[in-house]
Amino acid sequence: MLSAFNRYLDAPDLGKLILRVSFAAMMFLHGWHKVTHGIDGIFKMLTAHGLPEFIGYGVYLGEVLAPILLILGILTRPSALLMLGTMVFAWLLAGTEQTFTLTKVGAWGIEHMMVYFFASLAILFLGSGRYSVVSNPNLR
Repeated sequence: MLSAFNRYLDAPDLGKLILRVSFAAMMFLHGWHKVTHGIDGIFKMLTAHGLPEFIGYGVYLGEVLAPILLILGILTRPSALLMLGTMVFAWLLAGTEQTFTLTKVGAWGIEHMMVYFFASLAILFLGSGRYSVVSNPNLR
């Protein structure tokens, strides 16, 4: 019975699609908020760390462009790497003081960042699978 259950649900390409689309869509919502409301907060964090403001425009790559490409299954691994880098940068700018903390409900202080980090890492190693807009595996 367990073998039949496992055979029925053996769909790694569907799993890759679900992971790719769900996390990319959620990340895109963060990016869309920045598109519609601006990135002044990011500029302030950058200058507080002694970094130039223009670096802040990279958030549009990691939170808008990369998620769109991931949803479509185009340049999946480079896009996942870009989202991964975005999360590392977000942690360095805004999360280091919460790294060794727990929230009042027991969650890791940087759990929201790490969920995106580890999902991006998984997608980086998994690739897009066969469900993507492009048929050329080198572009997936």
